Amino acid sequence: MSKLRPVLLCLAAVLCATAAPAELQNVEIGGYTQIYGYYYGYDSLPDIAYADQWTRLHVKADFTSDVSAFVEFDSYTPWGDSFRSDYLTGIDTRGTADVALYQGYIEVRNLWGAPLTLKAGRQELTFGSEWLIGNNSDCTPVYGLSFDALRLTYTADTFTFDLVAAKLAETFQNFGKGDTDLYIAYASCTAVEDQTFDAYWIYLRDDGALNGFPTDIHTAGLRAAGKIGGFDYRAEGAYQFGGIDNLPSACPSPYYAGDADTNYGAFGADAQVGYTFDVAWSPRPYLWAAYLGGGDPDRCLWSNDRTLPFNRLFSDPEYTKIIAFTDMSNLRYYAAGIELAPTESVTLKLTVGKLEADEPGPDTGCLWWKETASRDLGWEVDLFANYQYSEDLAFYAMYGHLFGDRGLEGSFVIGNGLYPWNGDRDDEYNVFYAGTSIEF
Repeated sequence: MSKLRPVLLCLAAVLCATAAPAELQNVEIGGYTQIYGYYYGYDSLPDIAYADQWTRLHVKADFTSDVSAFVEFDSYTPWGDSFRSDYLTGIDTRGTADVALYQGYIEVRNLWGAPLTLKAGRQELTFGSEWLIGNNSDCTPVYGLSFDALRLTYTADTFTFDLVAAKLAETFQNFGKGDTDLYIAYASCTAVEDQTFDAYWIYLRDDGALNGFPTDIHTAGLRAAGKIGGFDYRAEGAYQFGGIDNLPSACPSPYYAGDADTNYGAFGADAQVGYTFDVAWSPRPYLWAAYLGGGDPDRCLWSNDRTLPFNRLFSDPEYTKIIAFTDMSNLRYYAAGIELAPTESVTLKLTVGKLEADEPGPDTGCLWWKETASRDLGWEVDLFANYQYSEDLAFYAMYGHLFGDRGLEGSFVIGNGLYPWNGDRDDEYNVFYAGTSIEF
């Protein structure tokens, strides 16, 4: 059966339903296509070059002013991944590109006559600057992130409060047993003009479905963002606590072996401030800093006792376009940059950033020749260009260069700070990508 058949059936059902105007008031059909090409030159590590495409198609149906349904299918494939012909034999086959349900939810507003909105089903979740919960809209590559969730939102004039319960993994056991769940409580206040103040609690509960061991991660955070004259700012900080249960100790003695003491207890923060000058090209210089705690690594061969690095959860921002993406942690980041708008349709951005590991990797060598591990990962320079050809069509390009340092050799900065990068201290990396997107 064709992978596109569910999409066609859905569209046909919606279009046929327009014959019942008393039940269906409005139908909207739209989509999005993004095509990018990438090159990563990793010096001592293998280079990577490829092109990819992400396509979405959605249908939104309004039944009343307060009830609507939204269904969106997507397909993400690298170019050449599902070509339908073998040039050696000339035999053509059916394509293998997958079409999946990216979003599909029912939205009900003004529940019980109150300013309550319920959104039930697969949906994108974005909060604040998407520092911890986002939809991958700024990631490289971009292929989206959605959650199977219930979201209840209370909206007042200057205050909103969200409660979210999402299912990340289901093992079909008793209620919650063996599953992975995500819970969010998020409050946002806009009582001060042009200012937003947020407070939140995020709880990720894994009963072994994804991690293999029962895991609890609590994240409590505060956020502020806004504008004051030409200045703009955002600042966010969060503390994580919790732990992993039943993780075995590495102790070889059966008399002392048992569960390791492995906990979360790290702090994370992200802040940026800029100023936009009211002159030609609207220059906006800015400063950006971030801290993602590395915890307390286990330096002993006989235990797994440690405090784990700050977990990025489902983060969107990237502090480097080269080393790792949204899974980078155990990091100190300091950057300065400038944004320019030469025309109404062209924007340019330059960022120069210093990257350091919060907790360096293990020392190397032996007793008579030992080298202390370094925090320094290097300096990265990134140049971005956007051309908004029309309201719907845009073109993008980016070039970045990393001047590597000693910390690349063994610092645990990828995989939320759990794995080493294992590059070379003299590495110099390059990245270039360009692409286009259209929305309709």
